[in-house]
Amino acid sequence: MSRTYYLRTPIRDEDLEPIRVGDVVYLTGTIVTARDSVHKRVVVEGMNLPIDLRGLAIFHAGPAVKKINNEWKIVSIGPTTSTRMESYEADFIAKTGVKLIAGKGFMKERTAEACAKYKCIVTIFPGGCGALGAKCVKRVAGVHWLELGVPEAMWVLEVENFGPLIVTIDTTGANMYSERYRDIQKKISELMK
Repeated sequence: MSRTYYLRTPIRDEDLEPIRVGDVVYLTGTIVTARDSVHKRVVVEGMNLPIDLRGLAIFHAGPAVKKINNEWKIVSIGPTTSTRMESYEADFIAKTGVKLIAGKGFMKERTAEACAKYKCIVTIFPGGCGALGAKCVKRVAGVHWLELGVPEAMWVLEVENFGPLIVTIDTTGANMYSERYRDIQKKISELMK
């Protein structure tokens, strides 16, 4: 049976210890968008981040934004496919100290190993819920690397009860993807008999 947790940034290792795959999380505090270009800058190019991510959350997302009276507003913010970040994510976790990753779809074993080693969780935010995500954003606290374009920039967002976030990788390294893949392979094997 899944449980529901309410987390607040900065997230500590002990906040994540009881959380398991399948549980639901709601986040209050700071979440920072980080897509392909941000991961590449940090992991491949070795650039320093303009914000300290230790204890924070990242969201694989590119928001739709508008500027009103010199203030950014989030119109919609839904997840992008997390699998695209798989080749970078383990190193990104190690280098940044991020504690929660939200996105769409599943990540694989290398990310799960990094989550176990560095005490991080991976979650999915329901696709198609960009308006729901925007309602949880209380303010845009900043934007960095806007030269990458609006979707790829790092948007620093203050959120309240952002979710539901369904845990797909926990701090033990348990991975919903691996579990489901094994179940599917077993069923295929049984059907082929």
